[in-house]
Formats: sequence, C-alpha cells, structure tokens
Amino acid sequence: MAHQHHADAHSLHDSLLDQPSEHHVHQKRSSQSPTQPKRTESTASATGVSGITTQEQADAFEQAEDGIEANDYTSDDESGYESDGASSTSASLASSARNFIYENGRRYHSFREGTYSFPNDDSEQDREDLKHAMYLKLFNGALHFAPLDPDKNITAIDLGTGTGIWAIDFADLYPNANVLGIDLSPIQTEWVPANLKFMVDDAEDEWLHPRNHFDYIHTRHTVQGFRNWPKLFERALRHLKPGAWMECQEIDHMPMCHDGTLADDDAMLRYWQMVTDGLSNVGVPFRTAPHIRRYMEEAGFVNVTERVFYTPIGPWPKNKHLREVGLYWRAVLMEGLEAIALGPMTRGLGWSKEEIAVFLAAVRKAYVEPSTHSFMPFYIIHGQKPE
Repeated sequence: MAHQHHADAHSLHDSLLDQPSEHHVHQKRSSQSPTQPKRTESTASATGVSGITTQEQADAFEQAEDGIEANDYTSDDESGYESDGASSTSASLASSARNFIYENGRRYHSFREGTYSFPNDDSEQDREDLKHAMYLKLFNGALHFAPLDPDKNITAIDLGTGTGIWAIDFADLYPNANVLGIDLSPIQTEWVPANLKFMVDDAEDEWLHPRNHFDYIHTRHTVQGFRNWPKLFERALRHLKPGAWMECQEIDHMPMCHDGTLADDDAMLRYWQMVTDGLSNVGVPFRTAPHIRRYMEEAGFVNVTERVFYTPIGPWPKNKHLREVGLYWRAVLMEGLEAIALGPMTRGLGWSKEEIAVFLAAVRKAYVEPSTHSFMPFYIIHGQKPE
C-alpha cells in the first residue's frame, strides 16, 4: 500500500542525499528473528542506498553500539555530501480535537491543551517522518527489538503515535496483528492498513481497554510527552497479557562525544539544557531515557533489556552508513530548532520568540561545525510482564 506520508519522507530523503530511498520497504522475515536487523554477507553486488555495502551497514549497526570511528575530513564538503541537508483518522476522533491552538506562529494540539509542548503542524509532521527514516537506517530496517511471534495474532498499541508512520509500517509487517495508535493530535493519514486504527486519547489517563489485553505496547520518541513514567509503566503492565512485551525507543536529548571535541560551552549543549529546564518547569521530565530500565523493573517487568546506540549528529563518522544517519539526524534537529524551543522556552522559561530567534543563530552554527564529533544516545528498552 502506498501511503502519502511515505512519499513525504522520501522527498525529504532525496533532498538530503539525492538518492532513491529504501527505508520504507519491509518484508516479513521467515528464516530470521523479526527482532533483529536483517544482515547479508558483503559481496560485490550486495550494495544498498548510495553504494553502501551490506557489510558497511552491519559494521555501522555494531559501531553505533560500541563506538563510532570518526573520519579525518575537516568540512562537510569533504564528506561527499552537501554542507546543509536540512532545509483523517477513524470516526472515533472528536471534532473538537481538530480545533487546534496557534501560538508564536505554530500550531499545537487542543485536546488536553498544554500537555504536549511541541507543535503538530505540517512542517513538524514532515520532520517526524524524516526521523522515522533515520531510525530505520540506524537499525537496518528493524521496527522493534522485543521478541514478537510473527505468526501470532498480535494485539498492539503505539502510545504517542504522532503521524502514525511507525504504526503503519508495523501493521504492514504483521498483517495478522490488530494495531491501535493513540495520540493527542488527530494528524494521521486516513489511508492505512485494514488492521490499524487511530484514535485521539491520552495515554496518561485510565485506559479504556480491559486488563491483560495487549501483546505488545510500543513508544518511540515520547520523552517530551509523558509526565509520570513510573505510573505509565504500572498501567501498561496491568493491560499487557502475561508474558507480553513493552518496548520503549527513546533518545536522551543531550549531545555528547567520546573524543573531547564537544566544548563545555557549546551552543548545542546550552540549547538542550534550556529545553530540558523549560520542560521541567511545565512538569515534563525530558531526560527520562536513561532511567526507563529502572522504572520498568520497579513497576514489575521482568527480562528487561537495554541497548544504547550512538546516533551521530552530522556526517563525521568514517563509516558511510553512519555518515548518512548523521545527516538525517542533524537535519531532523536543525529543522526542529524553533519547533522544539518555542514551547519549553516561552512557557517554561519566559523567553520571547524574538529572544529565541537570536539565540538559535549560534545553535545553527554549532550544528554544522565539522570538528565536533557529537552524538546522542538512543535507548532501546524492552521488558516482559511475568507469566
């Protein structure tokens, strides 16, 4: 099935690399676990997008966990890429949820107004879909890491589904599954697989579903949306079937480096600290990702597994596959500079839109500094409800 948001993500990909994208093609894995990226031995003909061999893809996946090797070029131009690549739903949706709120020139959700501090307008939706393409590239196409049975009629829910792009791909990958995506904003496409439904709901409210109902609960990039993670995990555990899984895929939004190239006063660090402080002042614990494993274990999950992947910012890695991941991620971050900052810094810190605009000039410059080998850690955590 061709979906409109896939086309939008492809156009964003092409603007970065001027290459055809392969990131939204998923095949059901028959001889291999669906929880791991598909790997192929490198041969002369085994190449992926932009001439990257499958061995390079495998190496990239390993480096993302173990440590990324930096290239020795001194500018984006030397990397082989241009220097700046960044340039409805089911009838259950209440019509009032479409009466959006406008603030500082951006559009925000109206259902549970103020709960979520980032916009939901078209440019933000495009950024979310580009983010999905980046995740698929980083994980070599894997949508999940929890050990799901592809032959089982899975009942799954995607909390904070956003544009619904992950839920659509998951429903396509598991045609026997029943998939529900919920979000505060009714921004999802109407053209979805028959086994997928969307609805407007707040995952931090009491759930309408019975206990012991879901086989799989998923979150991705939702650290800016939830205020009480321990309570969320307690609720999720009640609604999972015995032996079922919950998986969280969340980034810790604070640039880091392993080689001392990121200065303590770097504008990127100041930016993300201000966003973190602003969200904290409105009740959102933004840097939750490193604590999710502990929260899940304290809630009663067992067999909790945590993996951390280094997501490069910019095309500084030596590995070509990770270079492209870095371009994607930098584009996502730069295109979202204002969108991410406006809510937390105006609502939480009392800044004006004009003050933010002046500050962002320095942040943009920092993002394209080629000598800085920065990354953000991406946490994949999944745990199981006891049998």
